[in-house]
Amino acid sequence: MNRKLNQLLGGQTPAGPSFTEKQGQYLAFIWAYMQINRQPPAERDMRRYFGVTPPSVHQMVLTLERTGLIRRQPGIARSIQLLVEPNAIPPLQPTQSVISSV
Repeated sequence: MNRKLNQLLGGQTPAGPSFTEKQGQYLAFIWAYMQINRQPPAERDMRRYFGVTPPSVHQMVLTLERTGLIRRQPGIARSIQLLVEPNAIPPLQPTQSVISSV
């Protein structure tokens, strides 16, 4: 069976989902958050983790949804569903912490 599949694919393995490094980190955060909290994150949770503005997070969520990497249910909070297999998601990298002199 594997040999036949490889012949059909020209000896190549099927390509996984395509996303940028930043998109991969958002997917990794969503996956990790769901593993720990048993529910998807709110946009506020992503904003706090990545240290970005609310519009930045919202645009990323819209982009992930538009590219078919996540699904959401309109009007329902914390409704993000990952459409990417966990083994295709990169490891979550720590964010750069801001050093304060205060």
